[in-house]
Amino acid sequence: MLKPLGDRLVLKQAEAEETTKSGIVLPGQNKEKPQEAKVVAVGKDVKAEELKEGATVIYSKYAGNTVKIDEEEYIIVKEEDVLAVLA
Repeated sequence: MLKPLGDRLVLKQAEAEETTKSGIVLPGQNKEKPQEAKVVAVGKDVKAEELKEGATVIYSKYAGNTVKIDEEEYIIVKEEDVLAVLA
């Protein structure tokens, strides 16, 4: 498992939806990745108490680095790139 350093978090991105709310099916290449993700690991220097494992967050669109481990894709972001926690 990934263990983030400093003020970084490891996120598991939510899956992109295949159809829009109005029922339009989106082809694979046109699917935009959602900016919503679940926190799977927290660095020791993260200060916000709300940013804990299992929390669902919204993060900046172009933030972080994507890594693939054991066929699973994760994104590593800085604490400052997290915009909100979903309640």
